[in-house]
Amino acid sequence: MNRIVEELKKAKVFYIATTDEEGKPQVRPFGSVTEIDGEVFICSNNRKEFYRQVMNNPEIAICGMYEDRWVRVWGKAVRVDDDKARSAMLKDPTGPSSLYRVGDGLFEVFRIENPKGMLFSFTSEPVFL
Repeated sequence: MNRIVEELKKAKVFYIATTDEEGKPQVRPFGSVTEIDGEVFICSNNRKEFYRQVMNNPEIAICGMYEDRWVRVWGKAVRVDDDKARSAMLKDPTGPSSLYRVGDGLFEVFRIENPKGMLFSFTSEPVFL
């Protein structure tokens, strides 16, 4: 499994930072993440501010924490218009299958392009993911 996906799943809830139209940071909680063909995928609704912000500026930062560890990820969220990817996301245990369905006109998936990640701990040196 992709190490970034593995660490975000351990966190269960992670936070994604975007920038709004005025260049101000915006942060919100997420819980859905999956691996498709070795790559990191997240999802959203195309009527949310997150969607508009990431379509305007795809650079995002992600942070989540569990036990004494926290994971930080940086990358570019690239919209993937593919029903196979949507289906895979919904089948993942973290997927929002009770909220969306493939073909509903709302559900969007994003591949994190060139993700860079690090795992930090209070008790050990940082590890690149």
